[in-house]
Amino acid sequence: MDLFNFPAIIVAAVSALVVGFIWYNPKVFGNAWMQAAGMTDEQVKGGNMAKIFGLALFFAFLLATALPGIVIHQMGVFSLVGGDPSTALPSYEAIMNDYGDAFRTFKHGALHGVLTGVFIALPIIGTNALFERKGAKYIFINSGYWIVTLGVMGAIICGWK
Repeated sequence: MDLFNFPAIIVAAVSALVVGFIWYNPKVFGNAWMQAAGMTDEQVKGGNMAKIFGLALFFAFLLATALPGIVIHQMGVFSLVGGDPSTALPSYEAIMNDYGDAFRTFKHGALHGVLTGVFIALPIIGTNALFERKGAKYIFINSGYWIVTLGVMGAIICGWK
């Protein structure tokens, strides 16, 4: 069983941009985010969009490569053998035969992704926002994006076998 699914990592990374296009659309949270962030139309339009989206995709890729360890329970067993099942004791194959697909669903991955958003992304964004003197609206819009995005990414990574 291959626990590191590279196509799923790529699709999960791209999904972060897709969710962002929807989430930060002016008809959804875009206008509220601009107001909460203190951004103007000119500032938003004045950025180097190729650089911004390229780096956003790169950062999403980094997140996606970290998520298997959070959303796939079998990664813990995989790490116990040093990442090389060919050198593992027979017990590795036995446990993977018994539990290799346990909790490997889109739903379970979404759950762990959402929990990652709530317990990791929210505190990070909230702390930064407090020191930047941003309000609760800013925190909830940006944290909400990451909670939803990590839920989608977790679902893709965990459920796509």
